[in-house]
Amino acid sequence: MKIAVAGGTGVVGRHVVDAARSDGHEIVVLSRAAGIDLLTGAGLEAALDGVEAVVDTANVETLSAKKATDFFERATGTLVAGAVRAGVRHLVVLSIVGIDRMPYDYYAGKVAQERVAEASPVPWTILRATQFHEFAGQMFARGKVGPLHVAPRARVQPVAAREVGRHLATLAGGVPQGRAADLAGPREERLDDMIKAYATHIGHRGWIPSVSLPGAQLKAMRDGRALPGAGATLGVQTFAEWLATIDRH
Repeated sequence: MKIAVAGGTGVVGRHVVDAARSDGHEIVVLSRAAGIDLLTGAGLEAALDGVEAVVDTANVETLSAKKATDFFERATGTLVAGAVRAGVRHLVVLSIVGIDRMPYDYYAGKVAQERVAEASPVPWTILRATQFHEFAGQMFARGKVGPLHVAPRARVQPVAAREVGRHLATLAGGVPQGRAADLAGPREERLDDMIKAYATHIGHRGWIPSVSLPGAQLKAMRDGRALPGAGATLGVQTFAEWLATIDRH
């Protein structure tokens, strides 16, 4: 099968590419580096020639609900339009567990993206996954106030990006499912503990206080709304096991 992966060089997309190739599929990476712009559609028609399934892991770095919504509506909308013209038979979209329970900030964009997929004439599968283990490092970098880093409190159940990529590749090779079972990590963690463990691992020696940051999204995460419900598929690798695999600085 010929599978196209939007965002195929990203945190999850590269694992989709590796897993799908190991399954014997032919892969097309949809990225700007490959001359394909999902916002304008440039290069997309040629790239989708002969493609049977598309996996959308494209992402944008923003905390703005408006910017996230604009990006996902345009990018996924362009991808859907191209898929229709190319005769693609399956659209697989990566989303996030709990976004309908906390449709704020960046998550508002993911809600909008799901709506685009659900309205698509291309048969679709949406996989919601929890935060990746890499989330700890991202929050460590974002949580810098002058010389001080802070660790936001939240309840999370992080999953390995590699396992998400493998799951998406398997879904792409199968039949459309609509909403697939959620995918989460093997156990619940405290985000502030994860951030502090990450900081220690990379050699940071400063004090990192745990804080309850304002904002509807983080409050919802403290309330457990980002956690998977009953029936979720659980991954294997724990955060501690993942942390042991990354380089120290």
